[in-house]
Amino acid sequence: MKIQEKAPIIPPPVLEGPLQNISSEIQSWDNVVALTHWNYQERDKVDGADFYVGKKELGHIHMDGEIHLPTGKSLTKILFGRKLASPFRYGGGKWVMFNVKTAEDIKMAIELFRINYLRRKGSSIVEINRLSESRNS
Repeated sequence: MKIQEKAPIIPPPVLEGPLQNISSEIQSWDNVVALTHWNYQERDKVDGADFYVGKKELGHIHMDGEIHLPTGKSLTKILFGRKLASPFRYGGGKWVMFNVKTAEDIKMAIELFRINYLRRKGSSIVEINRLSESRNS
């Protein structure tokens, strides 16, 4: 979803514990904008934090620790192939999800956001694949 499709546009909430660590890390990256993520059924209920690079969504963190990333078909295939993320039930094969439950999950969540950040910044799928292989080996 693009920024202009969100309403109202307000800064992100402070998330619980380790989720805030993930949020703070992502917000430290160049050209990342962080906003409140709203619940789709209850439009006035805060449900986490959204992150954008330019006007395009990088992904979001829900209050319950579920992370959704719009990765596109090529990157989604790579992430599924390596079992780094799960299919997002509403993503049409172009989104992935990941649940943060442990300290190790925090590192993986940041890595998934970083991989998608590189894609949003213009890195090729081949380059991202090579970088993620070297970091995960």
